[in-house]
Amino acid sequence: MATQTAGLTYAKWDDLAEGAQRELSVGPITRTDLVRYAGASGDFNPNHHDEIYAIRAGFEKPFAQGMLQGGYLGRALSEWLGPTALRRLRLRFSAQAWPGDMVISKARVTRRYEEAGEKRVEVEAEAVTQRGDVLIKATATAAPQG
Repeated sequence: MATQTAGLTYAKWDDLAEGAQRELSVGPITRTDLVRYAGASGDFNPNHHDEIYAIRAGFEKPFAQGMLQGGYLGRALSEWLGPTALRRLRLRFSAQAWPGDMVISKARVTRRYEEAGEKRVEVEAEAVTQRGDVLIKATATAAPQG
């Protein structure tokens, strides 16, 4: 049985066998998303909002902040495992997402164990575009609620 909080249902320990998977798509990313994220994060690098600057820097247009993509991946994990479940999240960025791209977060349980009195899972995850471009590779440790 899953745990429910604020209208969202989270997986419980018993639901998270090795091999259990989750996928969440967000997008398409808009330029407004880039500006909103810049305001929220303080990341005002002009590559993310200034067309001329980005082109002069060698890009075709402004592109999404890496941590915006990381936020989408973190959202997928927390909506699956619970809002307080994450104990560790490591991200490795490998490509840019552009306005118009979807960010598809995929995660899979690779290990279940107990440590420090908690039932934990290790997860391998990635964020990809609709074209299959790998944006982020990630690993996480979580202590699912319930």
